[in-house]
Amino acid sequence: MASTFMSNLGLARVGTGFALALLLPPLLEWGMVTVGSDFLAVDVLVQLAGVIAVALVGGMWPALLAAVFSTLVLNYYSTDPVGSLEITDPQNLLTLVIFIAVAVAVSLVVGLAARRSREAAAASAEAATLGELARGVLAAEDTLQGFLAHVRTHFQVDAVGLFTRDARGGPPPVLLASDVAPDNASPDHPTPGDVSLGAPIDDLFAADTTENLPDELVLALYGRALNTRERSLLTAFGSQLTAMRQRQELVVSSQANRRLTEGNVMRTAILRAVSHDLRTPLAGIKLAVSSLRHEAVQLPVDEQKELLETIEDYADRLDALINNLLDMSRLTGDAVTPHLRAVHWADVLPGALIGLPPQRVRVEIPGNLPPVVADPGMLERVIANLVENADKYAGGEDIVISGSVEGIVGHVDDGVPAGELRVVDHGRGVTADDADTIFQPFQRASDAPAGAGVGLGLAVAKGFTEVMGGQLIAEATPGGGLTLRIRLPLATGLRDGEPGSTVTPHPMVGHGSP
Repeated sequence: MASTFMSNLGLARVGTGFALALLLPPLLEWGMVTVGSDFLAVDVLVQLAGVIAVALVGGMWPALLAAVFSTLVLNYYSTDPVGSLEITDPQNLLTLVIFIAVAVAVSLVVGLAARRSREAAAASAEAATLGELARGVLAAEDTLQGFLAHVRTHFQVDAVGLFTRDARGGPPPVLLASDVAPDNASPDHPTPGDVSLGAPIDDLFAADTTENLPDELVLALYGRALNTRERSLLTAFGSQLTAMRQRQELVVSSQANRRLTEGNVMRTAILRAVSHDLRTPLAGIKLAVSSLRHEAVQLPVDEQKELLETIEDYADRLDALINNLLDMSRLTGDAVTPHLRAVHWADVLPGALIGLPPQRVRVEIPGNLPPVVADPGMLERVIANLVENADKYAGGEDIVISGSVEGIVGHVDDGVPAGELRVVDHGRGVTADDADTIFQPFQRASDAPAGAGVGLGLAVAKGFTEVMGGQLIAEATPGGGLTLRIRLPLATGLRDGEPGSTVTPHPMVGHGSP
């Protein structure tokens, strides 16, 4: 009992109490003699005050020692005959008996009150800890590592580990996560379980305290063994850990389900769009071919020519669709390798504008623009997709292609000068929110005409531009419409030795010449 009581109060405080129990009675008696007190009752009250002080500092056992020692001091110095433990006056004997009885009672009361106070403080701390754990469950704030650190600091241990172990006869326990006090964490002492040396915590059997959890998990504490009260609180921590892991599993499961749902929605949209855009031109081609091959009907030359043009147009649309699908597949699979070299914008424009009526496209590119670093084939494809998109939504207005040296590509700190090509239309345009999503695959504007494609052209253009180290930016055209900016590094400014550093200026490209 004494050891438990001392451990609850603290060795330093109990030791101080015992020291005061031996020092206070003679000091108080010396003080009373110094001031010339001749009254036994006054001496008794002063000694009783000393016993109470010792009880407040050191608890019950030092107070009992102080009570016995004070009685002896009073008997020796304050009762007749002075200087002897003999008591001749019965009243003095009664006074001392009452004193020691009161002193012992006071010691017991004060010690019990102090103990109850400590228990109340511990209960309050446990309630606060349990409340904090409950709030952690409701707020879902804890991570596994943060939780282990919380357990370590709360119980003042050297380290905490979470193990998983199989049934008896299975493989040895496996450490899932751990938290080690900063003073003990050191990679220079690899002995398993040697917490005092700062070794990694990977030995469950070296733990001082363990708590079994559901799902074959064990929470292990290193550094000291917990008492009964602390073990009950550790059980609450274990319940919190179990709830946290279940919550994390639910979150992971929910995210997986959401991804599966989104994937199904995307696949459905892709299949619907692709099937429509594949079947429509195929049906047109089959109908045109059947009409041309009909032996009973001799079509005029003009109608035959029109049917052949229809076949060619639908074949081109099929070719563009399949190319976009293949390119998107290559981009998502990181299977695109650009062959970069110095390229003038005007070098790739003729190929990119094939199939568009020349009167609808106005090219305004100065002939002295320096080249940019690009893959010619990819750049031609990028421009073709942007112009095709502008042609669909321009509403009959002209499409303007202009170029300049503009801005940088890359980060602000290490960016390089860029050449810019702008494809400007004055169609319906897009909102600021739509400008952020316009490059996502399978996205089409609400005003897209029937058979306008599956929404891969801009996504492929952006992917190819970024593969070449550039940027593709969408913004509203002043006065209405959409402006798409292609920015690529200037060949003369990207790196030393680039072929573009010696390229001579390209001749001026006149207005209206694609």
